Amino acid sequence: MSDFGTAGGLLSLSIKGYTSTFGGLLETLKEWLKYLYDAEKLKELVIYGSYPALMAIVFSETGLLIGFFLPGDSLLVTAGILAAQGLLSPMWLIILLSLSAIIGDSVGYSIGFRTGPLIFKKPKSLLFDPENLNRAHRFYEKYGGKTIVLARFLPIFRTFAPVVAGVGKMQYGRFLSYNIFGGIGWVVLMIAAGYFLGIIPGVDKHLHIVIILVIAISFIPGVVEYLKERKKKKKGVDYEENC
Repeated sequence: MSDFGTAGGLLSLSIKGYTSTFGGLLETLKEWLKYLYDAEKLKELVIYGSYPALMAIVFSETGLLIGFFLPGDSLLVTAGILAAQGLLSPMWLIILLSLSAIIGDSVGYSIGFRTGPLIFKKPKSLLFDPENLNRAHRFYEKYGGKTIVLARFLPIFRTFAPVVAGVGKMQYGRFLSYNIFGGIGWVVLMIAAGYFLGIIPGVDKHLHIVIILVIAISFIPGVVEYLKERKKKKKGVDYEENC
């Protein structure tokens, strides 16, 4: 066989191997998403994964850019419901998950601080959409430092808000105070909501309804903000057309 034929064969094998690996990653990601957004599977994850799994997910959602899809709110509420049934300790949940949330935001801040504005030029990929970062930036410009607290209660925004604060070189002491207040507040409120729901007899049998409601409610502020932004853009376009 010629060198060209050998090289072609190796290239073909490499492409097949890459496609196979990428396909495998996609399947793994799909399975994870099913696991995280399926009420019963989420319950299993909380019970059997216990504190380490919960801490890893909370940290990843708040500290890693690829963690925006993780269901922080529904996870915390589910943990609170199970804590009411004696399967987990509410005190340890609050301590450990608050710590994970605070460390996660600090890592996000560090990423933004180190990369600077270049991160806004990062190309779109399967696990990263620069528009999410731009939305968080606009939110930050509107609300300033309070964004770090408010974003805790907004899916997707809570992943990107600390990165934007880092890019903007917010003074770290100021960032940390917002971070601690927001992190503890978010965890306490979500765990408490789940705990009081868990006291209601039979609520764990309707966990899927609770999770759907939590997800829907958590997205309402973001949708409202998006509609406001869209309305402003439309007004701007209409004004330019009329001039």
